[in-house]
Formats: sequence, structure tokens, C-alpha cells
Amino acid sequence: MITKSKIMSLTMAIALLGTILAGCTGNDTAAPSTGNSDANAPKGNDKKEDRTLRMMSGVIGGKTPEENTLFEKEIERLTGIKAKLDKPASDYDQKLLAAIASGEKFDLLQISKEKMNLFIDQGILTPLTDQVKASKVLSDPEVLPAGEWDQIKTKDGKIYGVFSKFQGGTMPIVRNDWLKKLNLQEPKTLDDYYKVLKAFTEQDPDGNGKKDTYGLSTAGMYELQGIFSAAGLKQRYVEKDGKLDVPYSTDAAIPIYEWLNKLYKEGILDPNFATNDTGKMRNLFLTDRVGMITYWDAWVGMLNNTRKEQDAATTFEAKGLPGAADANGKYMIRRGDPDVWVIPVNAEHPKTAFEFIEWWHSKDGIMLGSLGIKDNDYTESGGKYELTKTGKEHAMDHGVPFWYNKKVQPPFGLLPGVKEAQELVVKYATLELTPAKWADAEKIINENSFKAILGEMSAADAVKKMREQLKASKLID
Repeated sequence: MITKSKIMSLTMAIALLGTILAGCTGNDTAAPSTGNSDANAPKGNDKKEDRTLRMMSGVIGGKTPEENTLFEKEIERLTGIKAKLDKPASDYDQKLLAAIASGEKFDLLQISKEKMNLFIDQGILTPLTDQVKASKVLSDPEVLPAGEWDQIKTKDGKIYGVFSKFQGGTMPIVRNDWLKKLNLQEPKTLDDYYKVLKAFTEQDPDGNGKKDTYGLSTAGMYELQGIFSAAGLKQRYVEKDGKLDVPYSTDAAIPIYEWLNKLYKEGILDPNFATNDTGKMRNLFLTDRVGMITYWDAWVGMLNNTRKEQDAATTFEAKGLPGAADANGKYMIRRGDPDVWVIPVNAEHPKTAFEFIEWWHSKDGIMLGSLGIKDNDYTESGGKYELTKTGKEHAMDHGVPFWYNKKVQPPFGLLPGVKEAQELVVKYATLELTPAKWADAEKIINENSFKAILGEMSAADAVKKMREQLKASKLID
């Protein structure tokens, strides 16, 4: 987990990065702009660039350094662009900052929206608003849906990054086969969830004649917004009238903590929820020990596929749910922060960088980001694709497991349940507000939430203490 000292170091590094990049622009180049014009965007009448690209990514590329070299060669084969990919094996954010602060230059960076916002504040990113609007590729709603751009636009409507993939969301995932076996309807309200989870605990859904199942397991407080949806509460920060607040620390959250404590007292909630990691939680689900977990939409398909590979005749069926409805019948689940391509203001090949971004959303770009490298991860003949042994191990994910472009269909289709789960994300999920201080706030939230759920403190007292600590630490306004 990121400590406060690491956050301070990150902030200082970003400040240094902004200073260095500003110094690299030279006397004959406009200074970094965060205003309303795209003054730093590459101009069409600039001198011709070498079709060369230096890029840095945390997830896009090969699975090994050797494969990264093959990835570079594949980009050149498909585009004619001579690419150099820097993909650190770990600590991406720190290595990114260190590399640029030492004077290294990149044409393209692949980063999260959270980091993009920090970089925008430092004035080190090229605004891309005009280019995106003028791009026949990126302005095509079949390639990138118009409504999705709102996720990454600044408050004044400017665009500094372009999606590198479709980012999913989190939700409750239920054993749909258990619902059918016990003749239960999909839960909608919090009362419905209680009845279903209680039945999963008490009615022997795995059929082994033992009372060894739980209704719900989580990895701590990870991705519980689908439950807090019943009170209309977001998991992380919200901003209102310029002030930051954490909904989980408000009185509106008290009934949800009381509900979770009820599950714990009655043995419906996995007693190890507070110490579980996501792997332990998933394993309980896959081994018939629990009927519901809270996790990512993509895992609906992976869970189904895992069991299918183990037993082709399995009745196992994972299914995503939109969470618990609030008093007005509305659902609220969490959308993951988008990953984006951005172009630094001191990029030496900005036009080539934007050309690459457009190409990334074409069929060839999508196949590279998903299936991987031709003749290494897959073979293709007459439009028919076949994964190699290596390709199967890489699970069709070289940074783009899912994409927006509706004109490009997955050559092997989607794993069972993923399409429906993604539709829930698009319909009900919203982005979180995750400022740098979230890591410190999360510690306080988790500590007091656990006390409420475990019954070590009343929900009202836990929320009161949580709020007092957040205010004392200046983590909420």
C-alpha cells in the first residue's frame, strides 16, 4: 500500500518532472499550457518527423523483456513506426518519474487517469482536444462511444489522454447455479440479498450434506460499493461545492455497517473476510465454499472458464449483479479508472505518437494489444485465428483484454458472462474520485469499518470515530 511518505515523494517527483519538462521545451517553443487552447498540440504544417516512437507502459507489451522486443518489431511490421518500448517489470510509477526526471524523453506514456490528472496539474502533457475532434478514427462513436469521453475530460472540457482499452468495473458476483438450485430469484434490495445469502449458508447449495458454505466473502472492504449502493454511497471520495468527503464515513453508511455486522454474527459472512486477499476470496468461490463475492466484471468470465476447463460438464455459473437498489430503485457500482495514452509536451515525435494512438484503436492495434504477437501468441490464416501454447498462457491480454471498437469482434468470442457484466458496468457504474491522499484515508476507513462489522464497536460509534480521524488528518473537508 502507498504510504504517506511515498505520496509526498511522488508529489515532489511530479513537481520536479514539471520543471524539467518545461526546461526541455526550448526558447522557440510555447511553454506548457493548461488553458483553453491546444497550443502545444502537434501542428500539421510542422517539419516532417522521423517515424520513430519511444514509449513507456506499465501493462501494454510483452510478458517478458524478450517479448517486448518482439512487440516492438510487430509494431514496426504493422505500422512502419520504429518503436522503442520501456516496460518496467515493477514499480511503474516510480520508475516513470525517475526516468523522466533524469532527463529521458518519451513520445507516449500509458498511465492511469489518476496520474494523468496529476500530470495535467504540472502542465507537462500535450492537450489533444482539437486533434481528437478532428480525428475520423477517435471521433467515430463506433470506435470510442461519445459518452465515454466524459470520464477523462477536465472540468473545462479539455482532453489530454485517449483510452488505451475498455476499463471495466466491480460488482457483486453470484453463483447463479446456486440461485437456480435453491429456486431463488436474483436479489435486488438489501433484504433480498440477506435472504439469498442466508439460504446459501443454510440450505446446503453445494449438496455435500455439510454446513460448510458462506453466503458472502470479500477481500476486506474491497469493492463493497455494490452493497453500499443500497444507501446510494460511493466507495471513495465525492466532491460537492469544492469540498471533499468520504461517503462511507457519513451517518448514511450506518445501516449498511449494521447489515454487514448482522451477516457476520449469523455466520453468513466469511469470518476471514478482513484478512482475505483477492486470491483467497476467489478460491472460496471456485471451490463451492461461498455463493457471492465482490470483484471485477472480467472475472465473471474467468471464473466460469476456470471451472469449465476443470470439468466440461460443470453446472457452475458465475453471474454479475448490479448491486443492491436504493430506496429509489437506483443501482450504483464502481467504474475503474481508465488507462490512457498521453503525449508529454517535450515529445520529439508527437505527430507519430498521435498516429500510433489512432492505429491502436484499429483492428491490427487491437489484435496486438489483446491476442499479442503473430506467430508467437497466435497464427492466422484466411481470417481464422488459432492461439499457440504461449498465447494460451498469455490469456489474450497484452494490455487490452477488452476494447471499445464495435467494428472489431473478439476472434474467439467473450468468456461466458462477461458481456452481461460489462453491460451492467456501462449502465450503472460511475468513476470514483481518487486523490493522492486516498491511501491514508483508506487505512482509517478500513480500521473502523472492520470494528463495526465485527461488532467490536457500534456502527454509529465507528462512523463517528472514522469521521473524527479523517478530519483530524485533514483527509476530508
